[in-house]
Amino acid sequence: MSAESLRVIVATDVDEETSANYFKLYRETFGELETRAAARQVLHEDEFLEEMHDPRVMKYLALDADDEVIGMTTLTRDLATVPWISPAYFAHHYPEQTERNAVYYLGFTLVRHARRQQHVFASMIAVMTELIISERAVCAWDMCHYNDEVLGLGPAISQMLASRTELDVHPIDRQTYFAAVCTGGGSAGPNLLG
Repeated sequence: MSAESLRVIVATDVDEETSANYFKLYRETFGELETRAAARQVLHEDEFLEEMHDPRVMKYLALDADDEVIGMTTLTRDLATVPWISPAYFAHHYPEQTERNAVYYLGFTLVRHARRQQHVFASMIAVMTELIISERAVCAWDMCHYNDEVLGLGPAISQMLASRTELDVHPIDRQTYFAAVCTGGGSAGPNLLG
């Protein structure tokens, strides 16, 4: 597919059929993270469908020459739509952008499997990048360890965005999960609880 036959539009609502099809793709793409990441990475179906109809969440839709949706990225400037982040964190660290309503959060990006080698992802990100630059905004996103360091998506996306000299791309926070695992029987130690 040539770049000329791909176009990206922004929608505030996605029809039922496209929403249902993209939930299936969403589950296929991110479902394995349920066992690879300690924090919940995958929206439940009702959450996903709600987001598809929420006008506060922009849906960047990549369309082919036949107007078939072949890719989708979500972006919002209403941080309350992202329940796993702290809007207060962003207001504190980016007060000037917060004052201008120029703090965005990228939710997810999906591309149909058969179209993954056709620059669909890069095209959607390019349109969002222009928005971020034109508004002198901040755009944040999260990525679990598996996607970041095992699959290498973090460095790849950072490199793609850092090619724009107007953008400074860097991690802003990291959360590490720990576990204490009993590895065998042992004598009961002192009762520290009383």
